Amino acid sequence: MRPQASIDEGRERAADAAQRRADRAALRLLKDAEEVELKVTVPDADRQSAVLKLDLDVLDCDLRQVVFFDTPDLKLNRAGVVVRARRARNGGDSVVKLRPVVAAQLPSDLRHTNGFKIELDAMPGNFVCSGSLKASVDSADVKNVLQGTRPIRKLFSREQRAFYAAHAPKGLELDTLTPLGPMNVARTKFELDEAIGRRSVAELWFYPDGTRILELSMKCAPEEAFQLAAQMRVILTRHGINPSGEQQTKTRKTLQYFSRLHGHRYH
Repeated sequence: MRPQASIDEGRERAADAAQRRADRAALRLLKDAEEVELKVTVPDADRQSAVLKLDLDVLDCDLRQVVFFDTPDLKLNRAGVVVRARRARNGGDSVVKLRPVVAAQLPSDLRHTNGFKIELDAMPGNFVCSGSLKASVDSADVKNVLQGTRPIRKLFSREQRAFYAAHAPKGLELDTLTPLGPMNVARTKFELDEAIGRRSVAELWFYPDGTRILELSMKCAPEEAFQLAAQMRVILTRHGINPSGEQQTKTRKTLQYFSRLHGHRYH
């Protein structure tokens, strides 16, 4: 039987090798990104200890509501399209996102459209480049859509609707989509470490069945991504938070959660 220390060393070497492969893949994507968002999700079992160790204060949180739009069997998600709206006290927003995306294949006029951004979402072992077109909306309008008194398409600008039509499955109109949500979200900014010199964001997503996802994130320029990601891993590990643990994005978990409520099953 192998000694436990030898087993642990083997696991560490495997994790390091996986991280190096992921870093090489990210390097290929960074050249197209305008911004990078470094993300780590904390399992619900470790959430309370993470909140205490990072000194996150519920009284500092802003409350938001987030709703996704898709078919019950997630046709949009399978096509790489995400449609979302958000309510907040200081105003809402709507987003049409395409991921993964190859920047060179996007039309030049889209790249220069106000509100369009190419971003790299970076989680431990997973990097996805996305193109998103964002617009401001009235939070009351989002509420009216959720109540069924306003068409979904009214939450999206002409440019967003054109972007959606270019990439959504043929014949799948915005107004035929199903609202998946809303999700209640508590969001706060905090200082992960003075050495980093910038604020981080913590978002706690509350699911109707009582489960939660705590996501920690930080935005940076592409040229800063590797250094900040390494610093972030070290600091989180020092706080007893495993940045290499199983990761699940908020979008994926939320879509699958509400899809199951509509009778669909995912493995």
